[in-house]
Amino acid sequence: MLEWSQEKLADASGVSRPTIKDFERGARTPHPNNLAAIRTALESAGVEFIAENGGGAGVRLRKEAGNI
Repeated sequence: MLEWSQEKLADASGVSRPTIKDFERGARTPHPNNLAAIRTALESAGVEFIAENGGGAGVRLRKEAGNI
């Protein structure tokens, strides 16, 4: 969605790139503080997390006021 590299996500979240790489390939389970930091970085960039409401959880990009 954002077309971010692992390096960009690491910089934005404060989570190390090797940790992000391990999460992506399923080599380790993320710690809650790392997940929170990643989520905060993504939300700051405009990603909205959608709760499961019968149709499944998901994500979307936030609509900007000028794009409605």
